[in-house]
Amino acid sequence: MLLRDIVWLPQVLDKLNWEHGFSRQEVEEVLKSRPLFRKVQRGHSTGEHLYSALGQTGAGRFVVIFFVYKRNREALIISGRDMDPKERRLYGRK
Repeated sequence: MLLRDIVWLPQVLDKLNWEHGFSRQEVEEVLKSRPLFRKVQRGHSTGEHLYSALGQTGAGRFVVIFFVYKRNREALIISGRDMDPKERRLYGRK
């Protein structure tokens, strides 16, 4: 999957930082480091679906980032969290 750019809504960035302890830099590290992409849900707009990106930050944290893949190849960040054990196994098989 080719991501041309990452789109941030201020409230999402605040939530990621406050609730999940993610920095903007960590999210960008994961998305730019060849993560495992998975389609999570079909989007309401044609060609714009919800995806997850399973990856590892530079500090070694295993995380899942949720984003809408826009038609113009931009990733609109929705949320993120630490991987659960099942996701860690899946990511390990990548």
